[in-house]
Amino acid sequence: MADSGTTRLEILVVDDDESVREVLALCLERDDHGVTLAASADEAMARVREGLYDMAFVDLRLGADSGLDLIPRLLGQAPWMKVVLITAHSSVETAVEAMRKGAADYLTKPVDPHVVRVLVERMASIRRLERKVEALEDQVGRASPRPMLESRNPAMRRVVEMARRVAKSDALVLIRGESGTGKGVLAKEIHAASERAQAPFSVINCPSLSAELLQSELFGHVKGAFTGAVKTQAGKIDLTEGGTLFLDEIGDLPGSIQPKLLRFIQDREYERVGDPQPRKADVRIVSATNRDLEEAVEEGEFREDLLYRLNVIELTVPPLRARPEDVEDLARRFLRFFAHKYNQSLSDFSPSAWHWIRSHPWPGNVREMQNAVERAVILCTTREVPRELFPDSESAPAVRAATAPVAAGNGVGAAVTSEAGAPAVPAGVSLEEMERQYIERVLRDCDTLEAAADMLGIAPSTLWRKRRKYDL
Repeated sequence: MADSGTTRLEILVVDDDESVREVLALCLERDDHGVTLAASADEAMARVREGLYDMAFVDLRLGADSGLDLIPRLLGQAPWMKVVLITAHSSVETAVEAMRKGAADYLTKPVDPHVVRVLVERMASIRRLERKVEALEDQVGRASPRPMLESRNPAMRRVVEMARRVAKSDALVLIRGESGTGKGVLAKEIHAASERAQAPFSVINCPSLSAELLQSELFGHVKGAFTGAVKTQAGKIDLTEGGTLFLDEIGDLPGSIQPKLLRFIQDREYERVGDPQPRKADVRIVSATNRDLEEAVEEGEFREDLLYRLNVIELTVPPLRARPEDVEDLARRFLRFFAHKYNQSLSDFSPSAWHWIRSHPWPGNVREMQNAVERAVILCTTREVPRELFPDSESAPAVRAATAPVAAGNGVGAAVTSEAGAPAVPAGVSLEEMERQYIERVLRDCDTLEAAADMLGIAPSTLWRKRRKYDL
């Protein structure tokens, strides 16, 4: 881009005068904007049905058609589009009518390249703000308490301090750690502390989709690219222009997509599915994994060159069991949040509940604690949250009352409990087999994969991998 502060836009130019179309195309392409030309209203509508455009320049007179009449038709197809009316004779009446029809501004002939550039930069600024608002609204819609990055644990404090330092650069960051430790929260902190903070922050969960759908989600597709592609769709890379794209569980990225991601990282270039036209985007990549990627490379499941490119800066988030100093602070934060969310008047945890919270190994890390406290708050009918409302208790409600989590590395293990509440481990049964049986049981008792993952205290992506591992 000529100006690093300008967002690249896809712009449609609609004018029956070829010379005007060419002048505008030269002005816009000089600043690296994508430009599509149309000579009539019908051609313009066909282009909008096929592609996604941020902005359109529309001539007032289009042969027998009126540009004023075309404006609402374009906005009906793409409500976010910023339409600028082009007119040979500016008048108050024309401007008022154009605004009434939905135009964002108007431009007079002959076209002045400087005026065009200033106008486009203003529209790009508006589009950046709109995308930021959309991202914030999405976050609010999925409101949940953010685990504290402020920590008493020295190792965690070093990770957070390093994250804030590297945020100022554009270096790629790979965040490692067990499921549920807050890798996504750390990725958001990197974005928020960066110079890209005003641009979008987008997330792709790599194991959540098939390879075909994941490629479309990442790079976008054009109409007719595959069965079900009824319209052109921008991918997360396009929608995150100028911002940060967080690739969660990158270790599960399908092999067919790995070279395409590598190409984007190296050249900032990609193609939508079904479209050979190369596109460029300015997007920072932050990734996370709970897998041993070096082992995945040895097994041929992950490209070594991609690992090297992703791992410019490595941050490892310690598990909650290695951060005993933070357990009480996190528990209190979740208690306050969920008590407010569910309008519960709660003062504290009971002494026995505190004893359990402090002594529990938290194999599911911060996510497991969040789920456990939320469940207890919902079911609580007293001022203090009693021990009985937490898992592993004889009187705890729901299916987890009959099971006890066992710390098992990155996974989740369990043993069937006896009537006295102590784990009854059958002789000769491996921890892996116990985990398989436990996961099978929880999957049978839950209606959805998300509900089962929530009950197990692990991410849905982790459960997806374990189902594949155990053929469940």
